[in-house]
Amino acid sequence: MTDDTTETSQPAFTLDTFGGDSRAFPTGRDALVCFVKEDCETCNTAAPVLETLHRAFGTEMDILLVSQSGEDTPVFGARHDLGMPLLDDRSCRTAFAWDIESVPSVFLCDADGTCATRFEGFVRDDWQSLASDLAERTGKPAAKIDWEALPAWRPGCGSKHLDPAVFDRLRAEAEDSPIRARRIEIASGDDVAEFLFDQGFSDGLPLVPPTPERVMRMLSGTHRDPQDVIAVVPPNMGEATVEKIAINAAMAGCKPEYLPVVIAGVEAVCTDDFNIHGVTATTMGAAPVMVVNGPIRERIGMNMGLGALGAGNRANATIGRALRMVVRNVGGASTGGVERSTLGNPMKFTMCFAEWEERAPWEPLHVERGFARDESVVTVFAMTGGPVHIVDQTSRTPGQISGSLGMGLEGVFLPKMHNLPIDALLVVCPEHIDTLMRDGPWDKDRLRDRIQEVTARPLRDMVADANSGAGIPPEAAAQMDAAALDRLAPKFAGKEFIHIVVAGSDAGKFSSAFHGWATGEVGSISVSRKIDLG
Repeated sequence: MTDDTTETSQPAFTLDTFGGDSRAFPTGRDALVCFVKEDCETCNTAAPVLETLHRAFGTEMDILLVSQSGEDTPVFGARHDLGMPLLDDRSCRTAFAWDIESVPSVFLCDADGTCATRFEGFVRDDWQSLASDLAERTGKPAAKIDWEALPAWRPGCGSKHLDPAVFDRLRAEAEDSPIRARRIEIASGDDVAEFLFDQGFSDGLPLVPPTPERVMRMLSGTHRDPQDVIAVVPPNMGEATVEKIAINAAMAGCKPEYLPVVIAGVEAVCTDDFNIHGVTATTMGAAPVMVVNGPIRERIGMNMGLGALGAGNRANATIGRALRMVVRNVGGASTGGVERSTLGNPMKFTMCFAEWEERAPWEPLHVERGFARDESVVTVFAMTGGPVHIVDQTSRTPGQISGSLGMGLEGVFLPKMHNLPIDALLVVCPEHIDTLMRDGPWDKDRLRDRIQEVTARPLRDMVADANSGAGIPPEAAAQMDAAALDRLAPKFAGKEFIHIVVAGSDAGKFSSAFHGWATGEVGSISVSRKIDLG
């Protein structure tokens, strides 16, 4: 037993008990404090001794058992029929503050928390001396303990707070740092980029190392508390805190001012409506497509014009990538694991762009979905294909160009498959908009109606045949009369499945379309979230 010549005052704490109340230290009288965990063999050896001391001296002093085992602590208490207060230190903050190394750790303190006697593990002589000391302090008879039946010496187990993932978090809290993530030390001779590949953090492209300095800078992009939980990310149900999102945004190459957009995207895809688990796991290869609206577009330099759906713009590329990185690294959706796409999809790297609202002749997407024009909003769609170009360089009338846009959407799933309850995202280029508006205004609903009109085909064209086994089974078609087979079926089950935005260069008559995955409760519903700019 260590009897320090210099007495020290132990840090104060207040911890909940498993009986529904709480206990504070210092207690106002002598106190014996012992740190334990349920799965430690030495703690289980010490527990009956502690309970005997509690029964012998507990009326004259406080004997407190501080457990690191959370919900397993009552099991520990029942195993040894413990009547002493069982305190919950599953966070290990008290163990960190008291600077213990192993459990059991025993502290005998006076009324104001000053401690001169402490020891760790189970050394029989130490515990026997402690029992004698307690009898002398309290004036009570010696506790009846069969010391010879106990081991002479048994080492303790490492305190849970020394686990690197826990210790770094506690150290950051103590230093008032917003960073709680476990830090990984890499040897000076190691290649950081290769290390990140080897650890499985990457989507297949090189990553920016998320150093503490970079993460701190990234966190400066939001007013949110770094430990706010933004979402629980399937399939592994990992908690996406602001800090974890910031780490992945840093690895993806984002600037701090992009972080609020990434956060809103994570909120959106982790809803039950969007169903990111299904989007990730389907063999069809679905991926999130992000459309950004509102003032944030120009503030962070997003591309809505030339090359909006392609490479070359940092904000577009890294915001979409950061969202995918969170789903991968926090949610656990890695390729070959839950990610089971038959062919894969380049949109699984990134797909994010801004709508060119000022070039559109109608309400932008976010206003159509109920937001104010001056609000910044991200909308996510689950798409399996695209962008697929719709090429029409010769139409000169609104009827022609709207017809071409409609026919360009017949390829969703398969031209033979109609009346689909499937989302499509149509990106209309400025030159096609100009043609559409040549003879007067067209609103979105008129364009949607035209798309449904030009894609309407008789059901008899949908019957499976020698050219394609897809479509209506022949046996089902045999039960229909001629009138039923002649009934026209548009491409989409309803025009509400056709989503329309404007983007692209002023030069070039090339619109584009994204083809959806399963829509509705069996698949994914598009979701919009306001971007929290503080």
